[in-house]
Amino acid sequence: MRAIWKGSVSFGLVSIGVKLYSATEEKDIRFHQVHRDDGGRIRYKRTCSVCGEEVSYDDIAKGYDLGGGEMVILTDADFADLPLTSSRAIDVLEFVPAEQVDPILYNKAYFLEPEGTATKPYVLLRDALADSERVAIVKVALRQREQLATLRVRDGVLLLNTMLWPDEVRTPDFGFLDEDLKVRPPELAMAASLIDSMAGEFQPDAFTDDYRAALQEVIDAKVEGREVVQPAEEEAAPAAAVDLMAALKASVERARVARGEAPSGGAGEPTPISSARSAKQPAKKTTAGRATAKKTTAKKTEPAKKAEPAKKTAAKKTTEKKATRTPAKKAAEKKAAPRRSA
Repeated sequence: MRAIWKGSVSFGLVSIGVKLYSATEEKDIRFHQVHRDDGGRIRYKRTCSVCGEEVSYDDIAKGYDLGGGEMVILTDADFADLPLTSSRAIDVLEFVPAEQVDPILYNKAYFLEPEGTATKPYVLLRDALADSERVAIVKVALRQREQLATLRVRDGVLLLNTMLWPDEVRTPDFGFLDEDLKVRPPELAMAASLIDSMAGEFQPDAFTDDYRAALQEVIDAKVEGREVVQPAEEEAAPAAAVDLMAALKASVERARVARGEAPSGGAGEPTPISSARSAKQPAKKTTAGRATAKKTTAKKTEPAKKAEPAKKTAAKKTTEKKATRTPAKKAAEKKAAPRRSA
């Protein structure tokens, strides 16, 4: 890392020499604007809107727009008399409980490294600050601007967090804040249950920037001349349920299943989410329906099966009658046959 600022922490009558380093860095993939046909970089010239001439950095001043086409021009001499400290000191103003500082005020973070012989007082301030469980409220001049900041300890290093001034934080002004909306106790209890079912310990390393990884894969594929394998599409989120209570219950069940827990309502109990999905799908014959159809068909064919033994019994009796005819009866029948024909 490269130090971007050198100064000192003024702690009472103690002065601690420090170097300032950016504690964070953006990992966004940056692009240049180029000509589509030949890849040439696009350059922009600094031209004056009045005379049309190109202007060098030396001839550029700062202007404050008053509106209506009027502009106040400020030069370096105008900024020289402003009450901006040039002592390069981080002045400790007071020590306050960390929970009293609203996180919305935090802007940018910097590491402080002791310089030269300032290591011992640096460690002294670090340990005392850690033991007090407080943060130091300080003022510092960075980038031609006086800023409010905090000093706290992180990973054994003093961390400077620049802050926004209170008047830089907007006040929310939305219509629903004036509406008299009542939340029923059962709904509040179910929402609390959902929060409990999704509770966990924050582990930053468990989260990744999927878009940046996919974009990097596209760039790598372009460089290597290969095709990009498209990731599998994620299942679309179900439509929002009209019944708030039903949506909360379904959310709790889904959170439990995601954590590997058995659903409380039973496997067969439909949820608003599963019902909505099944409603979107075309009607299909289920296994249970096929089984019912088979049983119905079997019932219809049962009378036909019962009739078969009756036929067999009648045929058996006929055979038995034929088998019990004696020779005398056969002879009598033979003599009587011509008479009948006559």
